[in-house]
This record gives sequence, structure tokens and C-alpha cells, in this order.
Amino acid sequence: MAEYEANEAAVLYVRKLIDARQYVLDSDWGAVQPKAEQQNAYLERHSWEEYARWHLGLTVGATDETKARYAFVCGDLRRVHRSGLIACVYRASEWRHKAVELAAHDLLQQLDDVAGIAVR
Repeated sequence: MAEYEANEAAVLYVRKLIDARQYVLDSDWGAVQPKAEQQNAYLERHSWEEYARWHLGLTVGATDETKARYAFVCGDLRRVHRSGLIACVYRASEWRHKAVELAAHDLLQQLDDVAGIAVR
């Protein structure tokens, strides 16, 4: 099984997007998460650094500037999706990638706070 570390640059970028209210609260993540062709089109117009900041995990041992290096995408390459953060928390928790799980969880809490989603 691959090992992942948290992508701190992505965490900082996503925090800024959340603060700027560049997020989607309600979406079907399976329908809106970027597919391979969308990722390829994004990479034709953007740098690997820009691509990387959409991924909360970095695959340990994978070469930089390859798709294999970047994991746990949390947005549609324009905005952060709450459902994407939930998917990251779930997948990272399921496979015990604790650093990614905690990063995604913290971002989800920030998004909920900024969006005014209150605890009942």
C-alpha cells in the first residue's frame, strides 16, 4: 500500500480558498471530481505546482511532477468542494493515512465555520 504525507502547500492554498469563500457546499463528489481528461487539460494550462495544490496528499517515494505523486484531490480545480473534503477524510481514515485525514478534517471544520454550518 502506498504511503502518503500531508501536502502542506495544498493545505495553505485550500485554507485561502475557504477564507475567500471559493467553495461549493452541496455537490455529488462522484460527479464533480476531476476526471483524468480534466486533469490533463488543467495541466496543459497550469504548472505542476498549481496542480499539486489541489491534492492534500503526497505519495511518498513518487517522483515530483507526475500524477502518481499527488493524491486526495479536494476540489474541481476551480473551487473546494465540501463533499471532496469529506471524501478525503473518509478515504484517508479508511486506509490509515493519519496526516492526510487530520489535514482534511481540519479544512472541513474551517469550511463549516466560514459557511456558518453550526453544531446543533
